[in-house]
Amino acid sequence: MSLVPSWAPNLHPLVIHFPIVLLISAVAIDLLDTIFKRPAWLGSAATSLYVVGAAAAAAAYLTGLQAGSTVFIPGMAHPDIADHSRWALGTTWYFAATAIVRFALRGSGSNRARSHRILLVTAGVIGVLCLQQTAERGARLVYKHGVGVIAAPGSP
Repeated sequence: MSLVPSWAPNLHPLVIHFPIVLLISAVAIDLLDTIFKRPAWLGSAATSLYVVGAAAAAAAYLTGLQAGSTVFIPGMAHPDIADHSRWALGTTWYFAATAIVRFALRGSGSNRARSHRILLVTAGVIGVLCLQQTAERGARLVYKHGVGVIAAPGSP
């Protein structure tokens, strides 16, 4: 019995949207926390979303690696696969580092200073730009090359 529905070629398309939503939500909440008078729990919520989003990004990266062996990859798509993989790994590490820094600052209590909040939200916006570039490259694989639409020969 497989956990993957029959219509999905692998786990990657089921997992990939979670880090996107979690990390964009984290940055949006962070932005609200920085711009407006905010309740104290807003910063905690953003930090939690960064931590869970970074873990989800790692899961998406790992399922993406696994997905490469279960789908048909046209020859012209190989450079784009490598490019997407590099961006995905870099973005995952970036958000993991950002989550660690946020968690450490939250523990020390120094994240409430406005200058720290501005730096943290700037880091989040840069991360979302990296996330967008990663997603763009992934979408190119699906919509330009058809990767993930056709199962690899011999795969279940």
